[in-house]
This record gives sequence, C-alpha cells and structure tokens, in this order.
Amino acid sequence: MNPLILQSDFGYADGAVSAMYGVAQGVCPELRVFDLTHDIPQYDIWEASYRLIQTVSYWPKGSVFVSVVDPGVGSTRRSIGVKTAEGQYIITPDNGTLTHIKRMCGIVEARVIDESINRLPNSGESYTFHGRDIYAYTGARLASGIITFEQVGPAVPVDSVIELPVIEARREEETVTGTIDVLDVRFGSLWTNISRELFAQLGIQHGGRVEVTITNDTRTLYKNIMVYAKSFADVNVGEPLLYINSLDCVAVAINQGSFSKAYNIGTGITWRITLRKAPRIVYE
Repeated sequence: MNPLILQSDFGYADGAVSAMYGVAQGVCPELRVFDLTHDIPQYDIWEASYRLIQTVSYWPKGSVFVSVVDPGVGSTRRSIGVKTAEGQYIITPDNGTLTHIKRMCGIVEARVIDESINRLPNSGESYTFHGRDIYAYTGARLASGIITFEQVGPAVPVDSVIELPVIEARREEETVTGTIDVLDVRFGSLWTNISRELFAQLGIQHGGRVEVTITNDTRTLYKNIMVYAKSFADVNVGEPLLYINSLDCVAVAINQGSFSKAYNIGTGITWRITLRKAPRIVYE
C-alpha cells in the first residue's frame, strides 16, 4: 500500500477536501492520506504544476498524487494518470498541471482514466466534482493496490500530455534573464526559473553584489543592487538578498519581509527578472 497525497484549490472553508478524504477512506480504510496543499489560488494551473515539482521527488516510489485545479471540469479535457521517471504516480486533469513534472522530472507513461471503471459508484450524473468522483477515487484505488497503473485506462503518448507556455532562462553576454515562476507564499520571496548553474556563469561569489531588474509587460517594477547570500542571516533585517532556493534556482527576498508585497510583484511568464554582476563604484 502506498501513500495518497492530495492537492487542490478547494481551500478548507467547505467540505470539498473532506469529501475527497471520505472517498479515499471508503476505498480502503487503512490508506494513508496526506495533503500537499489545498491553498492553490483558484484556477491557477501554473502554481499547481509548480507545487508538484517542488514536492513529488521527495516521496517514495509508488506514491500517488491527486492534483485537482480544474477550471475546465465537465469539458472535453482529458483525465489522466502518469508515471514519473522516479516512479511516482499523478492523477489529474490534463490541462497543464503536469508542465513542470514533464519538463524537469520526466514522465515515462501516461494513461487516460477509464471512467467506466474508475469512477465513484452512483456519481455518473455529477459533472462538477471530478476531484471527488474520479480523481480521489482512482488515486485511492491505485495507492491501495486495488488496481494497477495499467488498469487506470488506455495508454496515450507522453508527448500528448499538455504543457503550459514556458520561457527558458537564458544568458546574454553579462546578464542572465528568467521568469518569476512562483512565490514562497508565506514569506513573499520570488522564486525564479534561473538555475544555480546558469547564475554561476556570471562569476558572482557569496557576498558579492548583484544588480536585479524586475519587469512585466508594461514597466520596470524594481531595479537595485543586493547581496548574493548563502542564507537570510547574511543580511540585516529588512535588507534584500538573492539566494539559491530549495529547488536549486535563484530566489529574491527581503529578510523578515515580503518582497512581493513591498514591490507589488506577480508571477508567470510575463514577469521577467534580469541579473548581472553589479558594477564597481569607486568613490573619491
């Protein structure tokens, strides 16, 4: 028996998450069910994708994730299950939720859920709560060993799994440019898609100064110089810093403050960040 991990944009204000737990326990009372998060912003498929890549690889082979951020519920979008290159399974709408898993972790097999078998009994007339009726039910059956992955449904090409648009980080001469993919929600740090390896090409060591420019489609929101730090303790409270986050990518923060709130910074491919080694200023 494998763990079942749930993610959604449902929140805890009503009984939606509890209903998913109830379905899972109805499938197998001994099943261990955990939460990744249920605080994904409503309809934010991009963030759902990012939270999966932040988490999935730390769970054992055979773990089953159910991710339900589904603005297209009841439409013709597919319901799928995939197996990652590291051996975990994810049950989710095929709407871009698997973008980062597919690109950064790898998917080795994909199957469309056969709803004639893998659907909560007596739920056939429900079209708005597939998280309960299809995804939690199928995920619980897979995690508990009632069905194999092959019994989820017919195989489909991995290449057919839908991806959201992504802009790759790149280096141009003395600068590196990327996107602000997501926030470290509670602390307001900006997590970018600039890898540690790409940033290292600028030749900046810990304690060095970095010029950081943040723009969106309309204007420049931020341009300043900050320290490249190992940790938050390397700068004073209230000072900005650039560091490498838990995904081995560049992040920007304010020590004991929220960078995103301080400068009204958002996330997604329209939010760009450019880094360069700060020019040396010599005073008389």
